Amino acid sequence: MNSLHRRNFLRGLGAGVALPALHSLIPGRVFAEAAKAAEAGKAGLTASGMPMRMAFLYHPNGVNVDKWVLTGAGKEYQFNETQQPYAKFKNDFQIYSGFEHKNGTSGGDGGGDHARANASFLTGARPFKTAGSDIRLGISVDQVAAKAIGDQTRLSSLELSCEGVRKSGVCDSGYSCAYQYNLSWRSENTPMTPEVNPRLVFERLFGSGSKEERSKSYQLRQQQQRSILDFVLEDAHSLEKQLGNNDKMKLDEYLTGIREIEQRIEKAERFGPPTDPNSESPAGIPDSFEEHIRLMMDMMVLAFETDSTRVASFLLSNDGSNRSFKDIGVPDGHHSISHHQKDPVNLAKLAKIDLFYSRQFAYFLEKLNEKKDADGKSILHNSMILWGSGLSDPDRHRHNNLPIVLAGHAGGGRFQNGRHVELGSDTPLSNLYLSMLDTIGVKEETFGDATGRAQTI
Repeated sequence: MNSLHRRNFLRGLGAGVALPALHSLIPGRVFAEAAKAAEAGKAGLTASGMPMRMAFLYHPNGVNVDKWVLTGAGKEYQFNETQQPYAKFKNDFQIYSGFEHKNGTSGGDGGGDHARANASFLTGARPFKTAGSDIRLGISVDQVAAKAIGDQTRLSSLELSCEGVRKSGVCDSGYSCAYQYNLSWRSENTPMTPEVNPRLVFERLFGSGSKEERSKSYQLRQQQQRSILDFVLEDAHSLEKQLGNNDKMKLDEYLTGIREIEQRIEKAERFGPPTDPNSESPAGIPDSFEEHIRLMMDMMVLAFETDSTRVASFLLSNDGSNRSFKDIGVPDGHHSISHHQKDPVNLAKLAKIDLFYSRQFAYFLEKLNEKKDADGKSILHNSMILWGSGLSDPDRHRHNNLPIVLAGHAGGGRFQNGRHVELGSDTPLSNLYLSMLDTIGVKEETFGDATGRAQTI
């Protein structure tokens, strides 16, 4: 592997704090080597040789379609209300109209649209209807990429969620809970269980050594009320002597960010589980759903910044979730009001929830845009970020004309951002996934229910 992508670590007992790319530690020749590797077609790299990241974020229960549908096409389109929170990034993404997942529809299997929406979203496959252990679906697009480029990073992929995971039982009209609580699938019968607890994500990113060493480090930190950074201070002071002023500032900013995240996790652990009666989250989950989402997003950004992984998926909440949103004035369950039957009161509440999720997406884009790679470009520039849902109109369980946004520039010159792309007819979302795999350098003949490649990127 190119030395540009062998990230340095600050090490201590049970701690291994991966560092972002620091110019002072990268020989000049390495950049040329990285660019040559990219030109030679090495998967997982941008044209300049930077790591190319790929993330998939899922928000549940479709959208209030009247507040989502755009006016105009191409570069001259107008945002609707739901897109306003991330409108400032217009030149950093494309919005699509016309993508569908036919395998999310009934297909003769009866009810269960929420389970199918969740299950088909990254797989393009139809889940086998069962409440038993004989689950069957298909590999998800993130895992196709992870199998090809995951050996270049410490973690082949990262799976996150803000919904308590259920691994068995019946969840939606005879479908196993495995379909509804997992977004990522390693194989047709093996889901990649997402991590819900921010503490466990933090320890996975910054713990080091054997399981016993990591456990000892965590217990010692708890007993002594110390930060994980206290265990790597000696290594950090030694490293600073090798850095220029700009890199010293970058290192200080990075370590400060880690400590802030650690403090937010500690606060959540002190205050215990959420008070929302609909939540099944364990202790240590922030009481605020927004804080939970943003903690996970911040750690995903850290994982990308340090090249700990290049592939991630984030199930903000599973489809069919009946979470309430009292903080924004919606005490009703999300799923309940999503079946709005065109009632203006329910539609207004649904629009508020849609805006809440849009603000989280805007937050994620902002954080990615703030972080810089060794080529001086933002991580957002060097990424592909897909934001969407497996339903459009939740009242009628529509699996076509899905709300899909593709953000990032994949290193530049690859995407035609700033556009609303009207596909003209129902098109498998799997077509876009094939094109995204092409872009990251992973060549597949087919994927899911793809009928070709989306030539629109």
